[in-house]
Amino acid sequence: MSTTELARKFGDKPAVVSTVAGQGVTYRELEERSNAIAHLFRREGLGRGDHVAMILGNRPDSFPAIIAAMRTGLYCTLVNRNLSPDEAAYIVDDCGARLLVHEAEFTELAERSAATAPALRSRYVLDGEPGTAGSLCDAVRGGPTTPVADETQGATMLYSSGTTGRPKGVLPRLPDAPYGTMTAWARWFADDKGITEDTVLVSPGPIYHSASLAWAKSVLGHGGTHIVAPKFDAEQLLAAIERYGVTHLNAVPTMFVRMLRLPESVRARYDLSSLRAVFHGGAACPIPVKRAMIDWLGPIITEYYGGTEGVVDSSITTEEWLRKPGSVGRPATAVVRISDDGVTELPVGATGTIWFESSSRDFEYHNDDAKTREAHSPRGWTTMGDIGHVDEDGYLFIADRRSDLIVSGGVNIYPQEVEDVLMEHPDVVDVAVVGLSDEEWGQMVHAVVKPADGVEPGPDLEARIIAFVRSRIAHFKAPRSVEFRSDLPRLESGKLQRWRLRDEAER
Repeated sequence: MSTTELARKFGDKPAVVSTVAGQGVTYRELEERSNAIAHLFRREGLGRGDHVAMILGNRPDSFPAIIAAMRTGLYCTLVNRNLSPDEAAYIVDDCGARLLVHEAEFTELAERSAATAPALRSRYVLDGEPGTAGSLCDAVRGGPTTPVADETQGATMLYSSGTTGRPKGVLPRLPDAPYGTMTAWARWFADDKGITEDTVLVSPGPIYHSASLAWAKSVLGHGGTHIVAPKFDAEQLLAAIERYGVTHLNAVPTMFVRMLRLPESVRARYDLSSLRAVFHGGAACPIPVKRAMIDWLGPIITEYYGGTEGVVDSSITTEEWLRKPGSVGRPATAVVRISDDGVTELPVGATGTIWFESSSRDFEYHNDDAKTREAHSPRGWTTMGDIGHVDEDGYLFIADRRSDLIVSGGVNIYPQEVEDVLMEHPDVVDVAVVGLSDEEWGQMVHAVVKPADGVEPGPDLEARIIAFVRSRIAHFKAPRSVEFRSDLPRLESGKLQRWRLRDEAER
């Protein structure tokens, strides 16, 4: 449904509400503000298929700017606000943005980006004070708040997380449809997740992440209410669920871990009975963590698997997962194929590259024909680079990213399997397993561990951890060395940047 239709139907109903007191936008305000910005885009000469970049936080007034791009046929690229200036500048330049919208807080990122993006014509500050340079408020003041005459559906062009190096821009085909047209995928997403006008969603993840954005767009497209928080805090999340009567929670496993680490007395303080559904994705969830969340919240937890590329959507309910621990479900929008390195299909139960046939979405990697070819097979299949297997009932299990695979003595070792065991150790809060170069074995298994509060890192803890792993899985999979850190390089989406750990350890 278009924002115009939603404004007519819901008027002053809250569309986006912040956990920061006094911040929010209604459906009527969402319509008027997004229209005002849409007219600005047209005055700047932006037409169908042009690119606009945005560096925004989790705040209600970010959404009118995003919707303005969606209703003017633009490609909208949301830039990770936690990147370094050089990294952000790379994305703004690579996507070919002609206009940049950013918060005042991210001015350094914006200025560096503007200096190295030759296609960029204009830059506006979302929350710029009236009378200051580049104030978006000044730029739209007094302009029309009705739709532009040539409304057409736009699309987001997001960048992959960069867990294996430089992020890749995922360029979908721009819809040839009026603004507000719901795709088959969007209808499926809403039906699958139970999204209606009564939905109250809290998604603490960053708005630039594909899952967070998909949830927000779906809820706002159906007349629900989206609760946003500037950053994740475990206890504040529980308070928000109680305060706003949240029905749907979208989270990542690291959030689960932090919620479970809260004292029992704190967890019991909040009424979470409004929750009808809890969804999680973005990264693998250790089995013990998933079981603990089910014990706490009940059989309302659904895991989903997909990617920025949008080539597959798979989910698994609590009941299914308890029968198939570790599975991400049976894909609904594509047929799964498992192959060897030569794209020869493998039998049920065999581990190999995961491909998807009959995907509902076509895409390419922006400015990277080689990576686009790697993601598409001659048989018409597409892949996101993951490896895993399908069981006899059609349930998919993810082993790891192919780029993260450790080959030691000619044997494949999947970091995720080792990490799941390590997370069961009571002295471990977070962990990453990587392969380091080894003259004898090719690669050796190395673990990077964040110890629990009050636990002393050192040789004794290293020995206990290695022994713990060896007691549960094959000895050759156990770490040969353990490094201790106060924090691991995770994105706000929960995804682990193993490549950073490998690079630092190999120096």
